[in-house]
Amino acid sequence: MKIITRAVAIRNLKKYVSSDLRKLALKYGVTTYETGKQNKGWKGLVLERLAGLQPNISKAPNGLTYELKSVAFRTVNGELVPKETMAITMINPEELKAHSFFESHCWTKLKTIIFCAVGWDGVNSEEAKLLKVTSLDFTEDDDLIKEIKADYDFIRNKLITEGFSALTGADGKWIQARTKGAGHGSTSRAFYARTGLVKRIFEIAS
Repeated sequence: MKIITRAVAIRNLKKYVSSDLRKLALKYGVTTYETGKQNKGWKGLVLERLAGLQPNISKAPNGLTYELKSVAFRTVNGELVPKETMAITMINPEELKAHSFFESHCWTKLKTIIFCAVGWDGVNSEEAKLLKVTSLDFTEDDDLIKEIKADYDFIRNKLITEGFSALTGADGKWIQARTKGAGHGSTSRAFYARTGLVKRIFEIAS
Protein backbone atom coordinates (compact mmCIF):
# COMPACT_ATOMS: atom_id res chain seq x y z
CA MET A 1 0.00 0.00 0.00
CA LYS A 2 1.31 3.42 -0.94
CA ILE A 3 1.88 5.80 1.99
CA ILE A 4 1.28 9.56 1.68
CA THR A 5 3.33 11.50 4.24
CA ARG A 6 2.40 15.01 5.38
CA ALA A 7 5.21 16.54 3.27
CA VAL A 8 4.01 14.69 0.17
CA ALA A 9 0.38 15.68 0.85
CA ILE A 10 1.37 19.36 1.11
CA ARG A 11 3.40 19.14 -2.10
CA ASN A 12 0.51 17.48 -3.92
CA LEU A 13 -2.01 20.07 -2.69
CA LYS A 14 0.17 23.04 -3.65
CA LYS A 15 -0.04 21.93 -7.29
CA TYR A 16 -3.73 22.86 -7.19
CA VAL A 17 -3.43 26.38 -5.72
CA SER A 18 -5.67 28.74 -7.79
CA SER A 19 -7.77 25.77 -8.94
CA ASP A 20 -11.56 25.72 -8.46
CA LEU A 21 -12.48 22.95 -6.01
CA ARG A 22 -16.07 22.93 -7.29
CA LYS A 23 -14.92 21.89 -10.76
CA LEU A 24 -12.58 19.30 -9.26
CA ALA A 25 -15.47 17.96 -7.15
CA LEU A 26 -17.44 17.31 -10.32
CA LYS A 27 -14.38 15.63 -11.85
CA TYR A 28 -13.99 13.28 -8.86
CA GLY A 29 -17.71 12.64 -8.44
CA VAL A 30 -17.97 14.40 -5.06
CA THR A 31 -21.48 15.76 -4.42
CA THR A 32 -21.59 19.50 -3.62
CA TYR A 33 -25.03 21.08 -4.11
CA GLU A 34 -26.48 18.84 -6.81
CA THR A 35 -29.12 17.40 -4.47
CA GLY A 36 -30.31 20.90 -3.51
CA LYS A 37 -28.69 20.52 -0.08
CA GLN A 38 -25.05 21.26 0.55
CA ASN A 39 -22.79 18.34 1.43
CA LYS A 40 -20.86 20.11 4.20
CA GLY A 41 -17.82 17.86 3.90
CA TRP A 42 -17.36 18.12 0.14
CA LYS A 43 -14.31 20.42 0.26
CA GLY A 44 -12.53 18.08 2.67
CA LEU A 45 -13.27 15.10 0.42
CA VAL A 46 -11.88 16.92 -2.63
CA LEU A 47 -8.77 18.06 -0.72
CA GLU A 48 -8.12 14.47 0.37
CA ARG A 49 -8.20 13.35 -3.27
CA LEU A 50 -5.86 16.19 -4.30
CA ALA A 51 -3.48 15.31 -1.46
CA GLY A 52 -3.26 11.81 -2.89
CA LEU A 53 -5.41 10.11 -0.25
CA GLN A 54 -7.58 7.66 -2.15
CA PRO A 55 -9.36 4.57 -0.84
CA ASN A 56 -6.32 2.33 -1.40
CA ILE A 57 -3.75 4.84 -0.14
CA SER A 58 -3.03 5.43 3.53
CA LYS A 59 -1.75 8.31 5.61
CA ALA A 60 1.67 7.70 7.10
CA PRO A 61 1.27 5.97 10.53
CA ASN A 62 2.86 6.37 13.94
CA GLY A 63 3.61 10.02 14.61
CA LEU A 64 3.47 11.11 10.98
CA THR A 65 -0.30 11.46 10.97
CA TYR A 66 -1.96 14.72 9.94
CA GLU A 67 -5.32 16.32 9.23
CA LEU A 68 -6.49 18.47 6.33
CA LYS A 69 -8.44 21.58 7.34
CA SER A 70 -10.39 23.67 4.85
CA VAL A 71 -10.57 27.30 6.03
CA ALA A 72 -12.94 29.71 4.27
CA PHE A 73 -11.46 33.13 3.36
CA ARG A 74 -13.42 36.10 2.04
CA THR A 75 -12.43 39.55 0.78
CA VAL A 76 -13.09 42.48 3.14
CA ASN A 77 -11.97 45.94 2.03
CA GLY A 78 -9.66 44.40 -0.54
CA GLU A 79 -8.02 42.04 1.96
CA LEU A 80 -8.45 38.28 2.30
CA VAL A 81 -9.50 37.39 5.85
CA PRO A 82 -10.74 34.16 7.50
CA LYS A 83 -14.53 33.91 7.51
CA GLU A 84 -14.71 32.09 10.84
CA THR A 85 -12.82 30.41 13.66
CA MET A 86 -11.41 26.91 13.13
CA ALA A 87 -12.07 23.93 15.41
CA ILE A 88 -8.87 22.28 16.69
CA THR A 89 -9.99 19.50 19.06
CA MET A 90 -12.61 18.65 21.67
CA ILE A 91 -11.71 19.32 25.30
CA ASN A 92 -11.65 16.46 27.79
CA PRO A 93 -11.56 18.19 31.22
CA GLU A 94 -9.51 15.46 32.89
CA GLU A 95 -6.94 15.43 30.09
CA LEU A 96 -6.71 19.23 30.12
CA LYS A 97 -6.05 19.19 33.86
CA ALA A 98 -3.41 16.46 33.52
CA HIS A 99 -1.46 17.61 30.47
CA SER A 100 0.81 20.60 29.91
CA PHE A 101 0.62 22.29 26.50
CA PHE A 102 3.35 20.30 24.76
CA GLU A 103 1.78 17.04 26.03
CA SER A 104 -1.72 18.06 24.96
CA HIS A 105 -4.08 17.00 22.17
CA CYS A 106 -4.35 20.68 21.28
CA TRP A 107 -0.62 20.95 20.45
CA THR A 108 -0.56 17.52 18.78
CA LYS A 109 -3.39 18.63 16.46
CA LEU A 110 -2.03 22.11 15.73
CA LYS A 111 1.41 20.91 14.71
CA THR A 112 0.04 18.28 12.32
CA ILE A 113 -2.74 20.21 10.55
CA ILE A 114 -2.40 21.04 6.86
CA PHE A 115 -4.23 24.36 6.47
CA CYS A 116 -5.98 24.90 3.13
CA ALA A 117 -7.35 28.41 2.49
CA VAL A 118 -10.40 28.29 0.21
CA GLY A 119 -12.13 31.34 -1.26
CA TRP A 120 -15.70 31.97 -0.05
CA ASP A 121 -17.98 33.92 -2.38
CA GLY A 122 -21.31 33.35 -0.69
CA VAL A 123 -23.61 30.45 0.12
CA ASN A 124 -23.75 27.84 -2.67
CA SER A 125 -21.23 29.80 -4.73
CA GLU A 126 -20.36 28.39 -8.14
CA GLU A 127 -16.65 28.74 -7.35
CA ALA A 128 -14.42 27.72 -4.42
CA LYS A 129 -10.82 28.46 -5.33
CA LEU A 130 -7.91 26.92 -3.40
CA LEU A 131 -5.90 29.99 -2.36
CA LYS A 132 -3.02 28.68 -0.26
CA VAL A 133 -1.71 25.56 1.49
CA THR A 134 0.50 25.70 4.57
CA SER A 135 1.28 24.13 7.96
CA LEU A 136 2.40 25.27 11.41
CA ASP A 137 6.05 24.23 11.16
CA PHE A 138 7.58 26.08 14.08
CA THR A 139 9.81 25.11 16.98
CA GLU A 140 8.51 25.11 20.53
CA ASP A 141 10.40 28.33 21.37
CA ASP A 142 8.87 30.35 18.52
CA ASP A 143 7.16 33.51 19.83
CA LEU A 144 3.76 32.64 18.33
CA ILE A 145 3.87 29.14 19.87
CA LYS A 146 4.80 30.68 23.24
CA GLU A 147 1.74 32.94 23.04
CA ILE A 148 -0.53 30.01 22.09
CA LYS A 149 0.94 28.08 25.04
CA ALA A 150 0.14 31.05 27.32
CA ASP A 151 -3.50 30.89 26.16
CA TYR A 152 -3.60 27.15 26.85
CA ASP A 153 -2.00 27.61 30.29
CA PHE A 154 -4.55 30.32 31.18
CA ILE A 155 -7.50 28.15 30.09
CA ARG A 156 -6.07 25.10 31.88
CA ASN A 157 -5.55 27.06 35.11
CA LYS A 158 -9.09 28.47 34.88
CA LEU A 159 -10.47 24.94 34.53
CA ILE A 160 -8.50 23.78 37.59
CA THR A 161 -9.44 26.77 39.77
CA GLU A 162 -12.96 27.65 38.58
CA GLY A 163 -14.32 24.51 36.92
CA PHE A 164 -15.31 23.40 33.42
CA SER A 165 -18.39 25.63 33.18
CA ALA A 166 -16.20 28.72 33.67
CA LEU A 167 -14.50 28.23 30.28
CA THR A 168 -15.77 30.76 27.75
CA GLY A 169 -14.85 31.91 24.26
CA ALA A 170 -13.74 35.27 25.69
CA ASP A 171 -10.48 33.81 27.03
CA GLY A 172 -7.31 33.59 24.95
CA LYS A 173 -5.59 35.77 22.36
CA TRP A 174 -4.97 33.08 19.72
CA ILE A 175 -6.98 30.05 20.87
CA GLN A 176 -10.23 29.88 22.80
CA ALA A 177 -12.23 27.21 24.61
CA ARG A 178 -15.90 27.49 23.76
CA THR A 179 -19.05 25.46 23.30
CA LYS A 180 -19.25 23.09 20.38
CA GLY A 181 -22.39 21.56 18.99
CA ALA A 182 -25.93 22.76 19.51
CA GLY A 183 -24.95 26.17 20.87
CA HIS A 184 -27.37 27.38 23.56
CA GLY A 185 -27.42 24.80 26.32
CA SER A 186 -24.46 22.86 24.93
CA THR A 187 -22.10 21.71 27.68
CA SER A 188 -19.24 20.37 25.54
CA ARG A 189 -16.20 22.55 24.86
CA ALA A 190 -13.59 22.56 22.13
CA PHE A 191 -10.39 24.45 21.41
CA TYR A 192 -10.78 26.81 18.46
CA ALA A 193 -8.20 28.86 16.58
CA ARG A 194 -9.37 32.47 16.50
CA THR A 195 -9.56 34.11 13.08
CA GLY A 196 -6.47 36.14 14.01
CA LEU A 197 -4.42 32.94 14.43
CA VAL A 198 -5.66 31.47 11.16
CA LYS A 199 -4.77 34.72 9.37
CA ARG A 200 -1.33 34.82 11.06
CA ILE A 201 -0.48 31.24 10.03
CA PHE A 202 -1.12 32.07 6.38
CA GLU A 203 0.74 35.39 6.63
CA ILE A 204 3.85 33.66 8.00
CA ALA A 205 3.68 31.17 5.14
CA SER A 206 3.60 33.93 2.49
